[in-house]
Amino acid sequence: MSLSFPTMAAIRFGYGFRPGEVVPQTRNDLLEQVKAGAEASAAFPLGGIEQRHGQIAELQAGLRDLRQSGNDDQTRREQRKLLQKQAQRTFQLDANARLMQAVVSPNGFYERLSTFWTNHFSTSANKSLPMRLLVPLYEAEAIRPHIGGRFADLLRSATEHPAMLIYLDQAESLGPDSKGGMRQKKGLNENLGRELLELHTLGAGSGYTQADVRAAAMVLTGLTIDRQEMDMMFRPNIAEPGSHEVLGISYGGAKRRPGDYLSMLDDLAANPRTAQHICRKLAVHFIADQPDEGLVTAMAASWKTSDGDLTAVYRTMLDHPAAWANEGAKARQPFDFVVTGLRALNAGGGNGNVASFLQANQEDDDADAMGGPGRAAASAKAAAPDNAMSGNAMSGNSMGGSAGGADGPSMNAADNEAKVKRRKAMQTARALGQGALRRMGQPTWLPPSPAGFEESFSAWITASQLAERLGWARRATAQFGQGLDPREFLKATLGDAARDDTIRIVSQAPNKTTGLMLALASPEFNRR
Repeated sequence: MSLSFPTMAAIRFGYGFRPGEVVPQTRNDLLEQVKAGAEASAAFPLGGIEQRHGQIAELQAGLRDLRQSGNDDQTRREQRKLLQKQAQRTFQLDANARLMQAVVSPNGFYERLSTFWTNHFSTSANKSLPMRLLVPLYEAEAIRPHIGGRFADLLRSATEHPAMLIYLDQAESLGPDSKGGMRQKKGLNENLGRELLELHTLGAGSGYTQADVRAAAMVLTGLTIDRQEMDMMFRPNIAEPGSHEVLGISYGGAKRRPGDYLSMLDDLAANPRTAQHICRKLAVHFIADQPDEGLVTAMAASWKTSDGDLTAVYRTMLDHPAAWANEGAKARQPFDFVVTGLRALNAGGGNGNVASFLQANQEDDDADAMGGPGRAAASAKAAAPDNAMSGNAMSGNSMGGSAGGADGPSMNAADNEAKVKRRKAMQTARALGQGALRRMGQPTWLPPSPAGFEESFSAWITASQLAERLGWARRATAQFGQGLDPREFLKATLGDAARDDTIRIVSQAPNKTTGLMLALASPEFNRR
């Protein structure tokens, strides 16, 4: 390992350095982050898990009332537009909170693992309107609590969640010979069965057949959703009767039960091919596109001896010499790049100046969309980097002036100026957050397929990608870089990973803003 342990730990296994934050000094420090992260509540879904369940039930009731209403088509369209706007606004706020969670969390390894597992068990909020509310909930309650435990528990939790059941059309799958299937004249949907074997457990090319896919889909029949509460349920009357053989093991019988598919999930979790597939994916995500075979073998062996205990697998990965070799072998994906850049610029007490600015403008955006009172003065002042830290605490009294009297015109002018500044601040917040992720090709909770986002270096280090990153770095440093010395910033941001030529280029920049931008655009910052 040519780099110091803290530098490698922060860059390869976390989201980089943040000013004033203590970086991991040992492997145990990294593993403690997994425990601490699992014990903490996620910043999303906004309002918490219980409130989100209530919001989902309300949305379902609204959609049901809409279907049953006797209103004319135009009225129904307007009513649906309102439901769509509310769901989209909630989703956007959740996505912002997801980004800020990674920026401010001291548990970088846990946050990286959360990103990995959410991508491994991919779902997309684009599938349907309720999924706008369900997908953030899915990560918070089905993925995050289990990423330090047994894989079998994580597999069950992800598979049974309504977000997964909707995304892979399991809610539409009926046993062809079941009572419900024959009555409704609907049949089997193989999507969940196929992705369960190909993506979530064994992996493509691991030896399963189309017959195994179909049998797995048969075993999964009966697993569906309660469409009123949008929660998982098992309905025996749509479960395909009889036994079905998957990889030589028979599941089911004359009477189908939830235990049938749960037994299949447990067997798939314990399969050596699952261990090999997922351990390789972990090594690819964290270390190299072509990981050391000895590392993958050691992780798979740990999986077997620990009964799929994921923390034990992570420990084996961290203990292997290959995990600390060949720095810079992986490209930072867009989410990784944006989070790491915001963390590097996020100086100050509390959540830091970056987080305060983005949070203040997220709240203003929400108030604006809700038609509520603006916080123009707060946003306008937060737009200035030197005042961003106190954005949430500033008052909006300038919005309360009288329209008449001697002070009227001046108050209206101040009003208008504040609104313009506020609008610009919100545009900047979007451009540095979710807007950037969309432009770079990795929008939050919107993967292109059940396979998730690409992992390969070549997918993310392209001419167009680097142009977007350069533009992002220019805007971010202009917003948050005032008063920073580029040479000190480079040292604080990359530690001993900064190469001599990068140090020279940054030091010779014509001005401080350009120097900061070059630090974020450097090869070292775009790799890990």
